[in-house]
Amino acid sequence: MAYRITVYLLGMFINFFGVALIIHATIGAGFWTSFFIGVSDLFGLTVGFWYGVFQFLIIFLNGWLMKQNPEFKALLPVFLESFILDFWLEIVFASVNLSAAPVVVKALTLGLGMFTIGLGVAIYILPQFPRAPVDQLFLAVSARFNVSLRMGQTLVAVAVATLAVLIGGPVGIGTVVLVLFLGPVIQLWYTRAYPMYYMLKPENAPHEEYL
Repeated sequence: MAYRITVYLLGMFINFFGVALIIHATIGAGFWTSFFIGVSDLFGLTVGFWYGVFQFLIIFLNGWLMKQNPEFKALLPVFLESFILDFWLEIVFASVNLSAAPVVVKALTLGLGMFTIGLGVAIYILPQFPRAPVDQLFLAVSARFNVSLRMGQTLVAVAVATLAVLIGGPVGIGTVVLVLFLGPVIQLWYTRAYPMYYMLKPENAPHEEYL
């Protein structure tokens, strides 16, 4: 259990380090992050706070879509991710400002952030602990409306990105890049992290279908 928890937390910290890099690249964040930043700019308080609030509400939305009880065990990643996101944004990157940096610096920061997020996600899903509600939402949408997982993800992305634009969130070229390439980057890292995880902790691998 200690091994699984360590890997889980390591993946989360790496993931949100990448999120912080992308935010500070200032050329467009991920659609969820853009929405949370927009809400933070509109109403105050930290991005991590609003991340936690909306994820808590999405627990109930997912339950309604799936016609089942809310998955309250998802509160664990909600709390952890909210804290870790604010740790990077409000403490580590508090004095970082790349808004006046050359375009090439912003592009490199965005690229590094995307690859870091991919690595973090690939690591934190390995222990199979509860995932954040936003990660389950597209699955719930797919099941409720009988559409493919890809279509469910697309519907969620378009809806949230539209809301982010309406409230002034930082939607931009970086958002498009993440929508197009983050999935393949996660897959790339996962195929490498998976055998290493089970080499250090030999057991029957329960989710080989993702390879």
